[in-house]
Amino acid sequence: MSKRLLLVWGCLTACIVILSQCIGKTGHKDARGPQFAGMASCAACHQQVVNSYLRTAHYHTSAPAAAATVAGPFIPPDNVFAYSSGAQVVMEKRDSGLFQAAYNKGALQESHRFDIAVGSGRKAQTYLYWENGKYFQLPVSYFVPAHSWANSPGFPAAFPKFDRTIPSTCFGCHSTMVGIKNVKMEGVRITEEFEKGQVIYGIDCERCHGPAAAHVQYHTAHPQEKKAMYITQVAGLQNQQKLDMCALCHSGLGTPQKSMFDFKPGDALADYFFPDFTAPRRAGEIDVHGTQYQLFTASRCFIKSRNMNCATCHNPHVQEANNLALFSQRCMQCHNTGSHTFCKMTKLPAATLAQNCIDCHMPALPSSQIMLLANGQKSPTPDAIRTHLITVYKAATGKVLARLQH
Repeated sequence: MSKRLLLVWGCLTACIVILSQCIGKTGHKDARGPQFAGMASCAACHQQVVNSYLRTAHYHTSAPAAAATVAGPFIPPDNVFAYSSGAQVVMEKRDSGLFQAAYNKGALQESHRFDIAVGSGRKAQTYLYWENGKYFQLPVSYFVPAHSWANSPGFPAAFPKFDRTIPSTCFGCHSTMVGIKNVKMEGVRITEEFEKGQVIYGIDCERCHGPAAAHVQYHTAHPQEKKAMYITQVAGLQNQQKLDMCALCHSGLGTPQKSMFDFKPGDALADYFFPDFTAPRRAGEIDVHGTQYQLFTASRCFIKSRNMNCATCHNPHVQEANNLALFSQRCMQCHNTGSHTFCKMTKLPAATLAQNCIDCHMPALPSSQIMLLANGQKSPTPDAIRTHLITVYKAATGKVLARLQH
């Protein structure tokens, strides 16, 4: 081989090595497939929106369990949950992580590590551990209103239980993606085996906006193009399609006929869940937990409106929780002082009433589905969930008006 050819070959080899290193460092490979770009790609052009979204409960609906993400305390005596039988679960910090350890008469019975924290920690938070290809729910959760460790919903009150498996359907609303290694039938039950550590935590941009790899590729190559290409235009969807996007996770526990992770904006909810013929016939019978869609669509506000949907009141990119004045301003878009639908319950100044429509017309009501037994309690306490059945609640209205008048 001549010196010239050898030099050319050497240069080509060096270029290949350098390019491969660049691709390894900067190339993005999303676990969901090549059609997905990943949230970091969205931030390149939508930094302000992403920064705002990072503070929302949707984004924090799941996270790797760590001291920074677990809401409850690990310092005695506040790290102990006691059962009626005398058994205890102690939240422990060890060199290998955070653990829930069950003791009976001082003897260690069983312990498992906190692997995933589920829930933003604004109201409550529960935890999962991984073992032999499956995820299990830990028996003790954290109940924020009581500032206490609490019995995980549906778990026995007399003793700790560590064998409740968590299916992919739970991850469907509490994560962006979970890796499933195998699915098989065991008798009449479907069992799943998961890929260890293969979880995209929280709800990311592409769960609501659809796969964005082609969109990112196009606009990277055409930065002057202002029209959004190769991405779902949510504003251009029909109203029912917009509602279905939210109802996927905010309509209670249905029976899925295909994976929720396959849902794309514009899809019909009916294609993902079997009809629920056992559902309550009247909105007042629907439990307040998890059925926001059914309650909302049974409200007169929705029925009388032509295009009302979840985004009419909620900005999904901004953390707005508990900002009652802000939500009330959105009520004022239709129920303003010049409208015949403005509040007639009192002679209080309109400006005062307009600060809080929510506690009167969407009060926090006890859930019959989420019952939590916190330390020191003799009976479970229902979690309080703000109903989305918008109507007049006389008891709640009386309390609010009495408070305003004083």
